[in-house]
Amino acid sequence: MVISNNIRGLILAVLSSSFIGASFILKKKGLKRAGASGTPAGVGGYTYLLEPLWWAGMVTMIVGEVANFVAYVFAPAVLVTPLGALSIIVSAVLAHFMLKERLQKLGVLGCVSCIVGSVVIVIHAPQEHTPNSVQEIWTLATQPAFLFYSAATISIVLALVLHFEPRYGQTNILVYLGICSLMGSLTVVSIKATGIAIKLTLEGMNQIAYPQTWFFLAVAVICIITQLNYLNKALDTFNTTVVSPIYYVMFSTLTIIASAIMFKDWSGQNVSSIASELCGFITVLSGTIILHSTKEQEATPATGTISWHVHGDSTNIEDDHYVTLQSSDYIN
Repeated sequence: MVISNNIRGLILAVLSSSFIGASFILKKKGLKRAGASGTPAGVGGYTYLLEPLWWAGMVTMIVGEVANFVAYVFAPAVLVTPLGALSIIVSAVLAHFMLKERLQKLGVLGCVSCIVGSVVIVIHAPQEHTPNSVQEIWTLATQPAFLFYSAATISIVLALVLHFEPRYGQTNILVYLGICSLMGSLTVVSIKATGIAIKLTLEGMNQIAYPQTWFFLAVAVICIITQLNYLNKALDTFNTTVVSPIYYVMFSTLTIIASAIMFKDWSGQNVSSIASELCGFITVLSGTIILHSTKEQEATPATGTISWHVHGDSTNIEDDHYVTLQSSDYIN
């Protein structure tokens, strides 16, 4: 039986989404265990690096990303990329059974809206041109439009890290995920440049000698480390069923924008495709707002109330008194 390349790509994409969705839960459980025995990642702790379950999640994510990369070799992006939304469903299901996290009904609607909007954007996204050398990629990366995008991205990330994170990082999920997604858009283009350099080198056209290759590799490493750091903080602070879809939506959207600006793929699109993309963006925005407004915070201990009556005759007090204690510590 002969299996077509599209079927191979489909299988790899589904496996990739399953692994990536599971990695969110494994890392979340690892972060919770690490936070119970040391400083939580949400407030700057790094004890999760000693937690085997967190590393299991990291390995699972790497396997998923490798499978996703190979899937693009066999199948077109229009088939592979939308299947990344399956990781949200896998993550939500596992979070329900393993972490006992619950997403409200309105939140489910927001999740579906995010997935539908993202799929519409990806399906109608412009086709990108694959460069033939690192020098060509460098020319694209140094064009004014992409330099402006990169400068704006770095400026926003610095503002989020230096100003907004200390004040709102623990209460607003968009702070951590904004940093992850913005850096992620730069990660993708730098990894793509590095991947093309490796591919060309293996084909006999050595790209290792060019300093641009090492520059793109350095940018990729810095962006990946930053992403992992703030994604860990987001997972440690907020509900996984909310982190996964919002991160997927923001990351996918910004990656499409960055790739389109750098590779000039918007030219040549028809009105129908542009209109579909706009509808997709509106759907994604609506879903994100719904998710953000209905996010379920981590459970907090219930506050109890105990009251008793002190009669004046038994304590030589003229009036009767009522004493009330409000604390869960007094409740058995």
